[in-house]
Amino acid sequence: MELAYYSDYAVRLVNTEEPARGKDTLTSVEAVRDLFGANGSAARRAAEADVTRFRSVRARLRAVFEAADQGDETLAVALLNSLLLEFPVSPQISGHDHRDEDGRPLWHMHLADHPSNATAGYAAIAAMGLAFHLTEYGVDRLGLCEAAPCRNAYLDTSTNRSRRYCSDRCATRANVAAYRARKRLEADRSASTGLTADSAQRTSAGPER
Repeated sequence: MELAYYSDYAVRLVNTEEPARGKDTLTSVEAVRDLFGANGSAARRAAEADVTRFRSVRARLRAVFEAADQGDETLAVALLNSLLLEFPVSPQISGHDHRDEDGRPLWHMHLADHPSNATAGYAAIAAMGLAFHLTEYGVDRLGLCEAAPCRNAYLDTSTNRSRRYCSDRCATRANVAAYRARKRLEADRSASTGLTADSAQRTSAGPER
């Protein structure tokens, strides 16, 4: 498992809330456990107190994405560094149960956490994963969806750094909205031009006698 994979932990947590829409799905221990995905052993450590703690980490991770989205690289790195210092991890070589065709372990780097609670473990992995992504691809690869009012976090892995939306759904919605806006503008201009031409025609005709 590549270390950059863990950056998805940060995205999943940040996107449990949509501030502009007033939505928050991080409201129970079950919601906290769902964030761990297949990591069942870590999920089982979650307790009621982790709901509030997870929300606090979520706000700090969103602040990293917001700083990056605004082009403030120094602030984004500083905010992420503060999380790394508070929630450390221990990198380890792991093979799990995966083997190649010759039966040899498929060794890879793994982030081992030794947390006092579920929040500490999740935050450590999320922050380290995001740090690897940031240093590997650049701060400008951390974004917030431009399809208002979404503003979900995403990681841009496109070859030309062109990603602007968190999902295909938001991209389609934004494109449709832009198309309709252009059509309204064209209609307004046509109506305005028609009124101007009509007015000019009446003026050139002069008063009726």
